[in-house]
Amino acid sequence: MGADNQQERLDAQWITGFVDGEGCFHVALNKQPKMTVGYQVLPEFRIVQHQRDEKLLHQIRNYFGFGKVTTNHDDRKEFRVRGMINLKKIVSFFEQHPLRTSKQKNFAIFVEILNLMNNKEHLNRKGLENIAQLVSTMNTKIQIRLESSETVCQTSSDEDTVRTQQRCCETDRNGLSVFCKENSNNS
Repeated sequence: MGADNQQERLDAQWITGFVDGEGCFHVALNKQPKMTVGYQVLPEFRIVQHQRDEKLLHQIRNYFGFGKVTTNHDDRKEFRVRGMINLKKIVSFFEQHPLRTSKQKNFAIFVEILNLMNNKEHLNRKGLENIAQLVSTMNTKIQIRLESSETVCQTSSDEDTVRTQQRCCETDRNGLSVFCKENSNNS
């Protein structure tokens, strides 16, 4: 990247705006029987783009001086930051350059989870359950699904994944129950 090319230089405000639209603060809970409480908590920050914009992901990586640009899937590439030391640097950056969209809410939850992990709360069952609850509130969209009013609202549980509860919202004039279900969305 040439210093004379203003269009190729990234600054903090540009990165903040770009992350507001394209970034993701994500925390995975992976079943790992060998872990203290049977799960691994894996926080990460990432930006996913089509492979044609891979150069931009490398520029962002160079701006921060850490992270990894790798294949996300198919023709998608990602800039990804893992590890508490580098995630603390990401947190510091966004505390100095606040996000301006609803992504700020996800960032605040992400920071809360990192703080719990710094206090070793992810190593006990109660702390892990607290983290799982926080994760279930991140990156969500309301999804509407129509079903017959004969259908019974039930919560399914699966020990390998964290699922949010399904609830009956209302019945429409045709006798169909409208179910609201919060689903995770990592974008």
